[in-house]
Amino acid sequence: MQRVTVIERFSRTFRDNPSLSKLLIVFTVSGGGLVAYSEATKSYDNSNAGELVEANNRKKKVVVLGTGWAGTSFLKNLKDPSYDIQVISPRNYFAFTPLLPSVTCGTVESRSVVEPIRNIIRKKYADAYYWEAECIKIDPENKKVYCQSNLSTNGNGKEEFAVDYDYLIIATGARVNTFNIPGVEENTFFLKEVEDAQKIRRTVIDCFEKASLPTLSDEERKRLLHFVIVGGGPTGVEFAAQLHDFVNEDIVRLYPKVRDLVKITLLEATDHILNMFDKRITAFAEEKFHRDGIDVKTGSMVVKVGEKEISTKDVKRGEITSMPYGMAVWSTGIGTRPVIMEFMKHIGQGNRRVLATDEWLRVEGQENVYALGDCATINQRKVMEDIAAIFNKADKDNSGTLTVKEFQEVLNDICERYPQVELYLKNKKMSNLVDLLKESKGDGVKESVEVDIEEFKSALSQVDTEMKNLPATAQVASQQGVYLAKCFNRMEECEKNPEGPLRFRGEGRHRFRPFSRINACSRYRHLGQFAPLGGEQTAAQLPGDWVSIGHSSQWLWYSVYASKQVSWRTRALVVSDWVRRFIFGRDSSQI
Repeated sequence: MQRVTVIERFSRTFRDNPSLSKLLIVFTVSGGGLVAYSEATKSYDNSNAGELVEANNRKKKVVVLGTGWAGTSFLKNLKDPSYDIQVISPRNYFAFTPLLPSVTCGTVESRSVVEPIRNIIRKKYADAYYWEAECIKIDPENKKVYCQSNLSTNGNGKEEFAVDYDYLIIATGARVNTFNIPGVEENTFFLKEVEDAQKIRRTVIDCFEKASLPTLSDEERKRLLHFVIVGGGPTGVEFAAQLHDFVNEDIVRLYPKVRDLVKITLLEATDHILNMFDKRITAFAEEKFHRDGIDVKTGSMVVKVGEKEISTKDVKRGEITSMPYGMAVWSTGIGTRPVIMEFMKHIGQGNRRVLATDEWLRVEGQENVYALGDCATINQRKVMEDIAAIFNKADKDNSGTLTVKEFQEVLNDICERYPQVELYLKNKKMSNLVDLLKESKGDGVKESVEVDIEEFKSALSQVDTEMKNLPATAQVASQQGVYLAKCFNRMEECEKNPEGPLRFRGEGRHRFRPFSRINACSRYRHLGQFAPLGGEQTAAQLPGDWVSIGHSSQWLWYSVYASKQVSWRTRALVVSDWVRRFIFGRDSSQI
């Protein structure tokens, strides 16, 4: 009895305080290794919550729309107890979306990649609320969001309600982009949510069960077992690889009579798959898929999707052909959600593709509305738009000319405010402004040399060419959530002591350092990207132009994805699913 009590106490302590532990998993098989290490930051001590009761009325209300990568990352890293947190999302859990292709084929179970959002917020905040509802309208003038519950009550339909806010965090993500192609919405499967992965898994098994019926012709069997994936990006390629492994390692043993009728086709409109990766990875992936029997059709643009046929157009020749299929998965990009489109029209951004924010993730033209993740993009300000203001700020003696020494004094602020300057210097292998002026004026430039505004413009005329938008990936959204949470944690402190760069078009300094793609504190750090290719082989492209392809990269993939789970529970479940698959294979039952 005493033993049970000790175990119960240990289990309860571990569940309630997961951040008090560190996890180190080392697993080595046949020369390959799996290392997953994660250290959680200490959660905020709510022991003084009682002392804050009287101050509840003074709390700023922060409303978070969405429980994806951006919203969850913000919630996990927000530690200041002076905020009243309210989370609104139609999905009451966080989903580890990079593992969705694994869910489609039973490599990982769907429950293993989700963490209830209430588990996350209850461990962080004494006063935090979650409502399972969808935002249908944003009213920035009155600081309200209008929501519709996903659940009907008393048979009266779905409830609608309004929520006030002081700060609004828009992290709703994006929807699948169908490009208005006929039949896509009705006849294809998407792979963006856990429910999508579950539907695909059931449909794959359905196709094999139907093809095994004795009444069907061989042509109908071939159609049912033709799986088409549209989109040669990371998600489409990984799903094609997972499906190929599932069929050849597990399914064919259970359906031996139809094993020779299975066909997997990958359609890509451009010249190559994985075109955002290094060319070495692209070439290896195409060659491996050819060896595995996956039919890769590049330069094929889908023009129509029927119930049983899919029509494609050859980009070069313009010919339109049709092919029968049993299941089609659409993985070609993302689009803006309707509520965000309406909000963009309301604030004068109706002509944009996604919501525009400044470098501090604040929606342009809105004081206390922030947007991060796939629903927004940073509208980085150009140097040439502010060139006169920069010149005047650096020209402290108002002489109308700048010495190299004068400009060097504000160079750090310029590089921080306009990160494309630092990128330009790095790409040109220049160490400082003197090198930049040498390129503009020639050799012999000294600190005493003065430049006027026209020469100054000439020296910086090319730096804006380095401006690039951040990709719509999970790691970008996650890092944006961390950055914004740190800003909120230090909001009051930075109001008094701003830590950002100089305001070139105003006085003083910005409150915070901006978020950008430079590898520095409080900014986006690209950690690399993976492309699992099946057969326990993965392509990895890591910082520093380091490319690795093969089995060792697969173990690195296991390690990274295990360590990036949001809780100890999901980390243990995912690792146990991988072990189960190694020993028993994938589950092919129809539930």
